[in-house]
Amino acid sequence: MKPVELINRRSDDDVARELRADAREGLTAEPKRLPPKWFYDARGSELFERITELPEYYQTRAEYEILEAHALDMLELTGVDTLVELGSGSSYKTRLLLDAMRKNGTLHRFVPLDVSASALRGALETIAVDYPEATLYGIVGDFDTALAELPAEGVRMVALLGGTIGNMRSRQRVRFLRTVRDTLSSGEWLLLGTDLVKDPTRLRRAYDDSAGVTAEFNRNVLHVLNRDLGADFPVAEFEHIARWNGDRERIEIGLRSPRAMRVRLDGLDSTVELVAGEVIETEISAKFRRERVDSELAESGFERVEWWTDSAGDFAVSLARAR
Repeated sequence: MKPVELINRRSDDDVARELRADAREGLTAEPKRLPPKWFYDARGSELFERITELPEYYQTRAEYEILEAHALDMLELTGVDTLVELGSGSSYKTRLLLDAMRKNGTLHRFVPLDVSASALRGALETIAVDYPEATLYGIVGDFDTALAELPAEGVRMVALLGGTIGNMRSRQRVRFLRTVRDTLSSGEWLLLGTDLVKDPTRLRRAYDDSAGVTAEFNRNVLHVLNRDLGADFPVAEFEHIARWNGDRERIEIGLRSPRAMRVRLDGLDSTVELVAGEVIETEISAKFRRERVDSELAESGFERVEWWTDSAGDFAVSLARAR
């Protein structure tokens, strides 16, 4: 078994500064907002893994079906020997790609990136045992900081799965994809998972499940502020909302204040006032049509080569080549 290298350029002080900056900016904005990356402390990562197993949350199963059917096709088409996964989490679906690389005889490197050091370390420890032939580099950080740390060896494929690209707004998506393109050499590859436009009732249920797990995941961002910034949000009182915006074809997620309140944040030496019914925006999840995916990939310097969907047509995985 080869040694595991874990690269973490974000010190605890860096993370604390980022949180203070995001909270100060977001909670003084109009409307108020908090970046979804702050969902993912250890508890939030565990909650998200539970979400992927919910009956209402079809995305993980649909994407798994696509990868199970086509992973070997992806590897035979590309010949890559280095897999980079953005937002790795538990690397559950990634194993289908690693298995295909092994079968193709090209499993040399696996480079997962994640904001959660604990989730990344746990995934790498298991993968190191199951794939001893692979060199493993784990990179802790968000997408903006971690891409600069990618090893340059081999022929690389960057995988952004799970519909994560939908958490970005349109111009942000294109800027991000251009950054990925600039990280790659011409002819290297991007594997992109996108959730597709469908019945709004099904979409809302996927983000507001009957067991309340998505609601707890959403409220976790307030637990993070209470713990790390000395805030006093009455977390349990906030209402989880998940609304479909048909004009922008996206789910919009937030936390609604049940009453007028003043929240103290000792870590910012400030207070935040909320009126009754005010919503703190926490996440969007854009849904896609094929033409939109093709257009944003082309604008970012990629050429889409393949497009696969699950049998129900709920989800798509695109294979694109850097021009």
